[in-house]
Amino acid sequence: MSAPPYSLMGVVNVTPDSFSDGGLFFDASAAVAHAFELVGEGADILDVGGESTRPGAQPVPVREELRRVLPVLEGILASGIAGGNASPRVSIDTSKAVVAAAALDAGASLVNDVSALRADPEMAGLIAASGCDCCLMHMRGEPRTMQSETGGEGGPRYEDVVDDVRAFLQERMEHAVREGVREERIVLDPGIGFGKTFAHNLTLLRRLGEIVALGRPVLVGTSRKAFLGRLIADGAGEPEPVDVGRRLPGTIATNVLAYERGASLFRVHDIAPVRAALAVAAATLG
Repeated sequence: MSAPPYSLMGVVNVTPDSFSDGGLFFDASAAVAHAFELVGEGADILDVGGESTRPGAQPVPVREELRRVLPVLEGILASGIAGGNASPRVSIDTSKAVVAAAALDAGASLVNDVSALRADPEMAGLIAASGCDCCLMHMRGEPRTMQSETGGEGGPRYEDVVDDVRAFLQERMEHAVREGVREERIVLDPGIGFGKTFAHNLTLLRRLGEIVALGRPVLVGTSRKAFLGRLIADGAGEPEPVDVGRRLPGTIATNVLAYERGASLFRVHDIAPVRAALAVAAATLG
């Protein structure tokens, strides 16, 4: 049987404050056990992060981020469940070159940088020298400020959100290549929910093909996000957005739609149901 034309990235949050599962896997042994579960469900990549990137999140010092993620990375890689040629790969979700370097030394092979190499001037050179893959994401400002960045009370504003995101990702990809990162190592992420309004998120999903046209694999991360809570509540006639425990149907729907529009990498909390939905979508679309 041939490999599917998509990959699933399982979320391993080693944080006390992530919006969907903050604190559930803060203990290293719990995080490693969760990684085992994600692999059992079919995760192709395990994305380990020690700093929350939810709206309003506060920065985490380097020492603390290392303290959180290194035991988890070492536990995953020592177990043999990830890192080999035929097994899931390990990604480090960080914008700090020191943390990325330690993760790569431990056996990670992908750096998922939500700042798109802007937060740390050493990151591009590290990625280039290591030859690892990287994911460059669009975000205005930083997690602490992204939902108000340049937008005042109305939130983030764009002339045209898709044109602006596409231009940003094009520029960051060109920057990475100038710094020695091989283009074939780059994945692009439009940053759903990062410095975007409800309408911006829907527009990006609707016109995702324009991001795919940049020619690199596109990662989509809609899993359990707030705009899905609002959409589901609106559909049910409920006045308040539904909580994260009821957002799986929206996660599945947006990932299937993103796949149909050309995305090929999906960062999710719930691997098994999303993988099943994508299998059906792939068979239907041929």
